[in-house]
Amino acid sequence: MTERAPAAYVINQIRITDPDRYMTYARAALPTIHAYGGKILVRGGAPESLAGPGDVDRVVLIRFESRAQARAWRTSPEYTALLPIREASSVSTVYVVDAAE
Repeated sequence: MTERAPAAYVINQIRITDPDRYMTYARAALPTIHAYGGKILVRGGAPESLAGPGDVDRVVLIRFESRAQARAWRTSPEYTALLPIREASSVSTVYVVDAAE
């Protein structure tokens, strides 16, 4: 029996520097996430830090079926074409982590 890879989560901690431009990116990114099987679980502003500096405006949590699928989305031509817009409108830290399954 082949062991199935655990689901993976992409975690984005975002400080937005140009809200209008960032929203252009966010609207365009959504179909790319869905195309790679991603599901947005959290997409919210006003995050509350319970520990640490917490200097972000938005946290986004996306679930993928596997780390490979998350990486395929992140490196896809569709998504990488949008990165200049994101990078010009925000500063972010992005992680991929495996689910505890």
